[in-house]
Amino acid sequence: MSLTYLLRRLLLVIPTFIGITILVFGITRIVPGGPIERILSEAQLAQSGESSGPSGVIGSAASSLSDEQMDQLKEFYGFDKPTPIAYVHWLSKLARLDLGTSTRYYEPVWDTIAERLPISTYYGLLSLLIAYLISVPLGVLKAIKHRTFIDNSTSILIFVGYAIPPLVIAVLLQAWLGAYMEWFPLGGFMSDEFSDLSFFGKVKDLFWHSFCPLIAYIAGSFALMTMMMKNALMDNLSADYVRTAMAKGLSFKWAVMKHAMRNSLIPLATHFGNNIGFFLAGSLFIEQVFNIDGFGLLGYESLLERDYPVVMGILAITAVLQLIGNILSDFCVALVDPRVQFE
Repeated sequence: MSLTYLLRRLLLVIPTFIGITILVFGITRIVPGGPIERILSEAQLAQSGESSGPSGVIGSAASSLSDEQMDQLKEFYGFDKPTPIAYVHWLSKLARLDLGTSTRYYEPVWDTIAERLPISTYYGLLSLLIAYLISVPLGVLKAIKHRTFIDNSTSILIFVGYAIPPLVIAVLLQAWLGAYMEWFPLGGFMSDEFSDLSFFGKVKDLFWHSFCPLIAYIAGSFALMTMMMKNALMDNLSADYVRTAMAKGLSFKWAVMKHAMRNSLIPLATHFGNNIGFFLAGSLFIEQVFNIDGFGLLGYESLLERDYPVVMGILAITAVLQLIGNILSDFCVALVDPRVQFE
């Protein structure tokens, strides 16, 4: 991969990022039930103790505030400027690595995200590592043992993992292994007495809490990557260059490892960048089921609470990771396939 190509791709990140954030920022300005309406509704309900419908409540609460108070409220939530000017203001703060202040937690967005980032990083990197460590060897084994008992029996597990949504797998694991068998906890990232445990006790406690969520995390991606590896390897094993190498006296084992294996990794290398953004952002459904206070759950709750600074902060981080992941995919493809030259 040439330096010129890399610089071009990095420069393309900027307009792509701006396009993504403009779209979402504009949506946050036009959707009904914004933070101001929510605050006014809650204030009116607290005063009256009864609900007379959303529009009536908001209108009554808004009428009880002076124009100056409404202007102050709009300024606090960042709705005092037109959308283009507000976006430029947000982008200028982002350039200074300032994501603003959460309207729900009343603390810097960076601090809110930083509290949950280690948890998402832990699950994301571990899920990514386990998925590749299992799917690559299993895909090779299935390709070599095609239509044997090993291939057929593992295909059942793979198809089940691919067909059942991760949310359903998470609920089944929680109900069966957690509630019924009581082998694993129902949720949480660690035990309450985690700080009092020894080093090996902490490792055991983390594994105990992570087992079910990790299975739910990797189920779908593991199945997909295994079949990608198997199909790619089978295609390469039937190619002329592999048959020619074996005809010249090269053993089947070395024909697989030295020739077919490298070309078979190309689909997984292409898929690598997409996995980075997904695994780090996490799955909000899995985090909801197991009560894991991570990146995905934070984004979901921020959307419900109309905490738009946090929503935009999570979007900015996820978009950058996804765009950088696409560049890393090109880099991995260039490493695996020497025929690819990015100029």
